[in-house]
Amino acid sequence: MSNNHDQACIASIEAIIVDLPTIREHRLAMTTMSRQTLVIVRLRCDDGIEGVGEATTIGGLSYGEQSPESIKLALDRYISPLVIGMSAASANAVLAKVDQSVQGNSLAKSALETALLDAQGKRLGVPVHALLGGAVRNSLPVLWTLASGDSARDIDEARQLLDVRRHKVFKLKIGKRSPRADIEHVAAIKSALGDLVEITVDLNQAWSEAVAARHIPDLQAAGVMLVEQPIAKENRRGLARLAQRFIVPIMADEAVSTPADMFDYACEGAAGIVALKIAKSGGPLGVMRTAAVADAAGVGCYGGTMLEGTIGSIASAHAFAACRTMEWGTELFGPLLLKDDIVVERAAVADFELAVPMAPGLGVAIDEDKLAFYRRDQ
Repeated sequence: MSNNHDQACIASIEAIIVDLPTIREHRLAMTTMSRQTLVIVRLRCDDGIEGVGEATTIGGLSYGEQSPESIKLALDRYISPLVIGMSAASANAVLAKVDQSVQGNSLAKSALETALLDAQGKRLGVPVHALLGGAVRNSLPVLWTLASGDSARDIDEARQLLDVRRHKVFKLKIGKRSPRADIEHVAAIKSALGDLVEITVDLNQAWSEAVAARHIPDLQAAGVMLVEQPIAKENRRGLARLAQRFIVPIMADEAVSTPADMFDYACEGAAGIVALKIAKSGGPLGVMRTAAVADAAGVGCYGGTMLEGTIGSIASAHAFAACRTMEWGTELFGPLLLKDDIVVERAAVADFELAVPMAPGLGVAIDEDKLAFYRRDQ
């Protein structure tokens, strides 16, 4: 027995590059951002339903091997011709076909998978998290990154956000300066804010194993909650040595994208926590497969971001809401870093949490005027 839901086919896929201004400079170990570039995917089905997705990387090619331009090219030239005409009802079937012919390109695949799930949710009248097995939680705690590099400015920013009950966990991006300068910066912020907040640090692979071994005790002494990706993602055994040496948990981010990566890290005891990202895992369904391996291995889960806008952040929120465990919180603050977005209603954080939408699909609508204004090809 079949019904009309099975008959809807993919009619067209449009990939649009959008450049959005940020509220301030955002400094990482490998780049400083003053704008964010999104690739918005509009997937139209022959039953008139449209699904939307987003692929966003950080600082062009500075963070990883995929750029906005390469994501658009992969979708336009390689992925769209494979899937036009396929049933839009099964994201699994569409992505399985794409995986046979397109290696890597997890961000393009994530945007496609998100758009398929958004369309199917609208078709069935259910939120995306219902397609993922249902939400375990209706809201997610969200941290904020203090990334000005100026201790006094960061302390003021944190106090303001605490006062309005937006964030109480803060991540510090370090690794660009000397370890001593970075540790003084971290210790000053934690000391000023005290037990009202938790502090995490992200090195984005900036240290060698020897430098990490020398300075993680200082971070531990400063009261840091966790240390994210201190050394090169390729150095799995080095991360395992660090994870087994210190009390403060070590979190793998760039090192773990796929369920196979997670399995290898778990076997080595190379991380106590993993940063999950739909962009790394190829979509909401993909990230849940990675999370299942982490759960099985007793590795803690954390909801990571590629600093996506509202579409990508809400897609992540649906997946993280459906994960069995998310004990280390999330960092879905990307929309808050943007001066403007291309959606009707932007994602917002209140009482330290991001509410997960209950409307059909993602629960996000594109603002056509803003999309027209910010798209690069206009």
